[in-house]
Amino acid sequence: MASNLPGSVRQFGVALRAVLFFTVLLGLAYPLVMTGVSQVVFHGNANGSIVQVAGKDTGSDLIGQAYTQDSGKKDADGNAIMVADPKWFQTRPSAVDYDGKGSSASQLGPNNSDLLAMVEERRKTVAALEGVQEAQVPPDAVTASGSGLDPAISPAYAALQVNRVARERGLDVAKVQQLVKENTKGRTLGFLGEPYVNVVTLNNALASN
Repeated sequence: MASNLPGSVRQFGVALRAVLFFTVLLGLAYPLVMTGVSQVVFHGNANGSIVQVAGKDTGSDLIGQAYTQDSGKKDADGNAIMVADPKWFQTRPSAVDYDGKGSSASQLGPNNSDLLAMVEERRKTVAALEGVQEAQVPPDAVTASGSGLDPAISPAYAALQVNRVARERGLDVAKVQQLVKENTKGRTLGFLGEPYVNVVTLNNALASN
């Protein structure tokens, strides 16, 4: 057994050196290189895709926000009831109030009576806000995304809101339509997904006008 000890020690030394080498290479060097490259090549993405207004951070273009105001009413628990602020483009509903710590959907199936009632109530609210018939309200205005954080809406929903936003802000309709166009993204690689409007960047553009 003693004659095997030197070989065992050598094997242990080789294994230890390999662990140290790959720890430095993959645990330190590789992450530092990737971080450096991402900061140089994809600086905005690497830092959370932060958007700003007047030099101040206002959110991330990856996470939606609720654009609401106090209705002046209280719920049964005494909390203020918030309603859509007509000066801003509205996002689609969120099951988690756009809280990044709790990304999820409602988990309610398409035939769930509570969900159906919620959708109908949302449809009435959106139709009243925009001054249109309930049949004109697009599906994404009344249903949440799978993550509950999606900042995107359909071009149809954005177009529905143009007149109201222009009126509330005293802006020309054509100006608001141009802002919508500038914040509309096409299909990924030209064929994946559907065109969408990023409400966060759109409202930030509105705030700058």
